[in-house]
Amino acid sequence: MPEVDTSTLPIHSIAGVAISGFYVALRVGFAFPLEEHNLLPEAWVRYYTQNGLMLHDPVMRWVYANTGVVRWSEIEIPDPANVMLRAKEHNLVYGLAVSYSDADNTGQRSFGSFCRPDREFTSEESVFLAKAVQEGHDDMSPPRTITEAEIEALRYLNRGLRFKQIAFELDVSEAAIKARLKNAKIKLRAKTNSQALSKAVKFGLI
Repeated sequence: MPEVDTSTLPIHSIAGVAISGFYVALRVGFAFPLEEHNLLPEAWVRYYTQNGLMLHDPVMRWVYANTGVVRWSEIEIPDPANVMLRAKEHNLVYGLAVSYSDADNTGQRSFGSFCRPDREFTSEESVFLAKAVQEGHDDMSPPRTITEAEIEALRYLNRGLRFKQIAFELDVSEAAIKARLKNAKIKLRAKTNSQALSKAVKFGLI
């Protein structure tokens, strides 16, 4: 099977702005996100998890109750567990929270928490990070117009078959298989066949 490209975010560009680390969750529904990226310091992740800070974290409470962008310093939510103070001890001094959800009320939202040690995020950086989360959210939206023939071609490709073999199995031309896979990539907003396969698997299509 081809190597799968799973990233839908400009990770390196985000890391260049959020230099202390960041966490992004895309398409969070009633369970787990379809995709997440945790580049926060390992010591902080370990401390945060061991002490069950998620339920007390003002940033997490904000992203689940709001949409938009806010600096950590602007969040007016009580912090009796001193989560923000503990974060500073791990070099997470300045932060930005982004939260985005569908307009059609599907119940899914995407959010990110981005950190720096030296200064507040600029307006330009805030716009860039908000756009990255929104585009990542939209990019992980299941396609509504993909056909069964296109899904079938993806299934065979996922089994490691070549175009010629897939064409033989489905009794169509190789050109038809290439066209189906090209259409599938467009509908899945994927640049490569491997990325299309990764998304099809995440969406439960194959």
